[in-house]
Amino acid sequence: MSVLTRDEAQTRAKLLDVHHYAIALDLTTGDETFESRTVVRFTARAAADTFVELKPAELRQATLDGHPLDPETLQDNRLPLQGLTAGEHELRIDAVMRYSRTGEGMHRFTDPTDGETYVYTQLFMDDVQRVFAAFDQPDLKAAFDLTVKAPEDWTVLANGITTDLGDGHWQAATTPLISTYLVAVAAGPWHSVHTEHRGLPFGIHCRRSLAPYLDPDADEIFEITRQCFDRYHEKFEEPYPFDSYDQAFVPEFNAGAMENPGLVTFRDEFVYRSAVTDTERQTRAMVIAHEMAHMWFGDLVTLRWWDDIWLNESFAEYMGYQTLTEATRFTDTWVDFGVMRKGWGYDADQRPSTHPVAPEAVDDTASALLNFDGISYAKGASALRQLVTWLGEKDFLAGINTHFARHKFANATLADFIDSLASATERDVHAWADAWLRTTGVDTLRPVVTRGEEGTYTLQVEHKGSRPHRIAVGLYDQDVSDEGRHLALRDRLDLDVPQSTPQPIGKRPTLLLLNDGDLTYTKVRFDPESFKAVTASLSGLPSPLTRAVVWNALRDAVRDGELPPTAYLDAARTHLPHETDLALVQGVLAFASTYVADRYATPEQRPAALATLSSLCRDLIRRTEDGDNPGLRLIAVRHCINVAAHPDTIAAWLADGTVPGGPELDPELRWRVLARLAVLGATDETAIAAELARDPSATGQEGAARCRAALPTEEAKAQAWEAMFTRDDLSNYLFTATAQGFWQPEQTDLVRPYVPRYYEDAVALAARRGPAIAEAAGRWAFPDHAIDEDNQALGQACLRDADPIPALRRKLVDQLDDLGRALRVRQP
Repeated sequence: MSVLTRDEAQTRAKLLDVHHYAIALDLTTGDETFESRTVVRFTARAAADTFVELKPAELRQATLDGHPLDPETLQDNRLPLQGLTAGEHELRIDAVMRYSRTGEGMHRFTDPTDGETYVYTQLFMDDVQRVFAAFDQPDLKAAFDLTVKAPEDWTVLANGITTDLGDGHWQAATTPLISTYLVAVAAGPWHSVHTEHRGLPFGIHCRRSLAPYLDPDADEIFEITRQCFDRYHEKFEEPYPFDSYDQAFVPEFNAGAMENPGLVTFRDEFVYRSAVTDTERQTRAMVIAHEMAHMWFGDLVTLRWWDDIWLNESFAEYMGYQTLTEATRFTDTWVDFGVMRKGWGYDADQRPSTHPVAPEAVDDTASALLNFDGISYAKGASALRQLVTWLGEKDFLAGINTHFARHKFANATLADFIDSLASATERDVHAWADAWLRTTGVDTLRPVVTRGEEGTYTLQVEHKGSRPHRIAVGLYDQDVSDEGRHLALRDRLDLDVPQSTPQPIGKRPTLLLLNDGDLTYTKVRFDPESFKAVTASLSGLPSPLTRAVVWNALRDAVRDGELPPTAYLDAARTHLPHETDLALVQGVLAFASTYVADRYATPEQRPAALATLSSLCRDLIRRTEDGDNPGLRLIAVRHCINVAAHPDTIAAWLADGTVPGGPELDPELRWRVLARLAVLGATDETAIAAELARDPSATGQEGAARCRAALPTEEAKAQAWEAMFTRDDLSNYLFTATAQGFWQPEQTDLVRPYVPRYYEDAVALAARRGPAIAEAAGRWAFPDHAIDEDNQALGQACLRDADPIPALRRKLVDQLDDLGRALRVRQP
């Protein structure tokens, strides 16, 4: 398939002005394909040749200004338009298109619970071509009219308000000017809940089988939606630019959500079938806030080309967390960002695949797809948070509103954005952008505390890196009123790094913490006295955001080989039993189990690591016996299951249907227990089939696939491998579930023969099934528990000799870098 290059897009943008698409879809023609008819009206500014993109199962007919085009000229995904004259043109395309099972294009899903079928579009980047013919680049915006024929019991959702014309025919209101990748359709027998706010219709939608789980949360979802909507209208002078706001929770969705104007699509795991923590509800609320921010930054004003994807994602990421904090009950969202999201950015920025937040040039769409990572989201949002700290929110918002006014319903670049910010301040925003957005890597700040005259001290910050930082420095003293475990904030100093002169700090604090409040993007280290205080009193720090900065510093030190993994486990064992913030408990346990126990601990160290984590989780369970913190108890139970080294206790929980003292085992916990029992060889196919009969839902199907792949038998591994790499009939979600079950640290010897097979089979699979499955194969099916030089050598040979497609290559580069880091951490 031909990918669109930046040069081709620029050439076509100079030639064409696209006005209008009329799209007619027929979703009643069978389970494998649908019909797509498109009429495009556009102007050519000069006589030239160009092309339109299309990926059909069959191109039935194409005409340009009434003259037929030869379908045989369609090569890969490009239909040539030759001999265009300057002036107005009309292109008509009649095609048959394939449904997807990979979350790309028009995804089709049949719910195993009730047999109902749903379809929805995910057209991001270059997947419009899987649904209708288009000049598929973000700077050729147009108005869209859409009609859909669907089964008569279906509801059709789209970017604008849809009207049921009868007999299964639906018509959507004409859109304002939007980019092709933002067109959206979702059709099926949806369960819908409607309301109205500020004169606009709001709706939330899910599969019928999820109605009992959506309805109890509908008020909460609408409340968050209204609160964010109102707060954005306080921040932004430009009103919401579309005619309605629908949020559809759709099955087997690859991303967290997609910002289609007027019809945001979310993965339907956000409709909770089982118990969740308040932090998980906060995550759902943040995604709602993030996607709504895109209505302005991304949809109203859209990037010109994919090198400016950060303008979409970094802005929405920052604004989502900040607005949630300001407008809703979730006032500590930056804690979750610090302990869970920020590490994603730090990790990505230290790999060979790192790139600037705003790269100088992205050559083509395949390269652009790789930049949807922790740098464009977490690092970019951190950079914007630092910008607001440096610039001030008033000037920041003034620049944002200038940007909207200048470029609404059009396209803009980084240079445009910086110019808009510069118009609102006398600060050198261009220099800031060069330092922060055009560079790679993570700076490191280390304090040097020096004793001066009369027992006073000064601070000098060692700065490894190139970016300027405005930080807060927290000075904490021992709180003698509480047996010395707590630390009290004496002062918080504002400091610009690099420093011009040493900073006086008065008497020596017990703990000196750089980047207190987490306002910049940097790794921080401790001076020796402060590290002693952290070891003794981390949980006694008064603010959860301060504790998040400390935990991140410990995490980074482990990954950099400066702190033994056992020291991190000891800190978790000492301080988590006293932790009150659920995001911190979840984040620390996730790193301790997924990285420390599963990768950084040697096979000889792993049993002790699991025992430490198991003991910690049991303590948390005992701490919550009075029932006053169900979220903390749920986190502890989940992790107790994950790290169980022996089956007896969790098998008894499954047999009884409850943890003693609660909670009862809901479907999520039952599948979690069964998966761990499968790893330990304490269950079998009969039990898995019985559980699937109990829960035949889509989530149950995934749970069964995960359990079957985790069984420690040669037959189970062979069947799972064939399903992933040979049959090509697994959906994106079933592929991921199977991959998650396959590799287990406890089964190293059993799966060792599959390590060399992985590279050849993954390359072939990615070439056949495309980027979404390639990404899943690189992320979930990679043998990441084979921490040895043989695996590393096999991976490097694959990168050198096998030519994997870009999506898989990027994942392999990242995985092999993480593998090398684990090998270094393991060195004595």
